[in-house]
Amino acid sequence: MDEQRRVRTERLRWHSRRALLENDLVLQRFWQKQTEALDDATAGMLERLLEMEDHDLWELLSGRQDAGDPALQSMVALLRQPAG
Repeated sequence: MDEQRRVRTERLRWHSRRALLENDLVLQRFWQKQTEALDDATAGMLERLLEMEDHDLWELLSGRQDAGDPALQSMVALLRQPAG
C-alpha cells in the first residue's frame, strides 16, 4: 500500500466520526470490514458523502432519499451492507 493512499484512508476514517449516532454506527461498521486502503474511486465517493451534513447523509443511508448519482448510490449501498 502506498503512503499517500494510506494517509488518505486514515483521513477519511477520522472524518467518518459523526455527530449523528446513526451515521457513526454505519460508518464504524464499514471501517470494521474495510481493512485495506481504499482505492481512488471508493475514497472519492466516500469523501463526497462525508462532505454532507449529518441529517442529509442519514437520509441517504437510511434509504429515505436517493443519491441521484449512480456511483454515489453504489457507495451508499456498500455502506449499508450488513456486518459479517
